[in-house]
Amino acid sequence: MDRLCCFSGSYTKLVGGRSSSSSGKGKSHEGLIKFGFSLVKGKANHPMEDYHVAKFMQSEGHELGLFAIYDGHLGDTVPSYLQKHLFSNILKEEEFWVDPNRSISKAYEKTDQAILSHSSDLGRGGSTAVTAILINGQKLWVANVGDSRAVLSKGGQAIQMSTDHEPNTERGSIENKGGFVSNMPGDVPRVNGQLAVSRAFGDKSLKSHLRSDPDIQETLVDANTELLILASDGLWKVMPNQEAVDIARRIKDPQKAAKQLTAEALKRDSKDDISCVVVRFKG
Repeated sequence: MDRLCCFSGSYTKLVGGRSSSSSGKGKSHEGLIKFGFSLVKGKANHPMEDYHVAKFMQSEGHELGLFAIYDGHLGDTVPSYLQKHLFSNILKEEEFWVDPNRSISKAYEKTDQAILSHSSDLGRGGSTAVTAILINGQKLWVANVGDSRAVLSKGGQAIQMSTDHEPNTERGSIENKGGFVSNMPGDVPRVNGQLAVSRAFGDKSLKSHLRSDPDIQETLVDANTELLILASDGLWKVMPNQEAVDIARRIKDPQKAAKQLTAEALKRDSKDDISCVVVRFKG
């Protein structure tokens, strides 16, 4: 969160060493593409476990926009690690400029292996990830593990660019690995009665029954592409994709749009940490 690249952030009261809410914004080198973010601690009795990345950088003569949401569980050490390392691991892949898809996949896998090998330091927790890489403002690569989601607006229509990895939809894979999915009354489906997502970084004790390979989608940013929203499930549990797009489209300033989305999720009694990045491609 506030440990990485916040162009102009505003921070409020500290909870457990990290701010209970933060927001900020920035823009591309030419200033044509703008982004804003907003993170709000949920009502759960533990420190904030959501982290984000939102920045532009130059690399090998290209401009890259790097955007991510990492939603941790059982502590914040794994999402904090992802915030520091996942994008740099992707960009370190030799084939990145030739084959971004394969490079993203390999980097996700290597990063998870590193997290598992450092579990004595990082603990037994884990994290979702949704990452978006914008190359020269034209090509967008989105990858995800878990239920943090990316939604694109093209011509006002919401297009989901990520896949929610939920235990019921990946039951076959979990059971093939010797795990099970619990469906207790009044609760969400869980892997081995514990985890509410079927893919995650970390989670060493469950890893033999979990996957950590990402789903990856790419798209061209054309004249119809208006904005991209990345958010943790603290938003998506209480708001459909199209409604989130409708709200964000009405607000020109992406930081204000992100803050409006998190505020609306709070108003709808979302209990979870809520984090949101809005990237506006034009206007």
